[in-house]
Amino acid sequence: MTSAYILTLSCPDRTGIVHAVSGFLLEREGNIEEAAQYNDHGTGLFFMRVRFACSQTETSLREQIADLASKFGMRWKLYPAAEPMKTVIMVSKEGHCLNDLLFRWKSGLLAIDVRAIISNHRDFYQLAASYNVPFHHIPVTAATKAQGEAKQLEIIESEGADLVVLARYMQILSNDLCTKLAGRAINIHHSFLPSFKGAKPYYQAHDRGVKLIGATAHYVTADLDEGPIIEQDVERADHTDTVEDLTARGRDTESQVLARAVKWHSEHRVLLNGHRTVVFK
Repeated sequence: MTSAYILTLSCPDRTGIVHAVSGFLLEREGNIEEAAQYNDHGTGLFFMRVRFACSQTETSLREQIADLASKFGMRWKLYPAAEPMKTVIMVSKEGHCLNDLLFRWKSGLLAIDVRAIISNHRDFYQLAASYNVPFHHIPVTAATKAQGEAKQLEIIESEGADLVVLARYMQILSNDLCTKLAGRAINIHHSFLPSFKGAKPYYQAHDRGVKLIGATAHYVTADLDEGPIIEQDVERADHTDTVEDLTARGRDTESQVLARAVKWHSEHRVLLNGHRTVVFK
């Protein structure tokens, strides 16, 4: 009986890496179903993602891949392809991204398993209940921020979440929480970064008379809205658009951009490359 796995890796570039990986799988009667690689000439790093089917156990494969990786200085991860990614979604008072993610998840369009929804407001407890997802209301103020984040992290860890999605969660996370969630927390920013940072980018965009508005999905870091970018998209705008027009169209863009970022992350298609990302679409 064979099982499907996804192997991701990065290492200093040199000749023979693809040959070594494909040969390793061939020797173990592994069948490559999908493969992609990228050589970053700027950093001298090589990146690769391989989906393959193999009869060996995950434990056995991990032990053997470790030997291969040591020869090339690889940073690597192995995932069972059929296992959905345990996910916690955080939201505040705007629910368009949350609603979109929940619908895509239940429709089988995202390889995630939504384990909990965390919010600093009660607005979406009924939406959570309609999808049979536990809803945790954790108010956050300047005085209770540390205690609130401790509760949030407790929920995230107890659910074994490998992904935390900030679906328009409008509280700035502390440096400590950002560090603990590094590489597994995705934020959607309602602007085409690096322009118009902060809480009201559509007002800023309208004031500047922009001809394009957009949205950016990025990994969360301690540097506000400056984490590695996963996906972006834009919409045309013109002089007749009001702030309300820009906001309405922006919400659609935000939902689509975030959904794509969550999809690619949950399928292990995103590899960190310093402050940038490699996305094997």
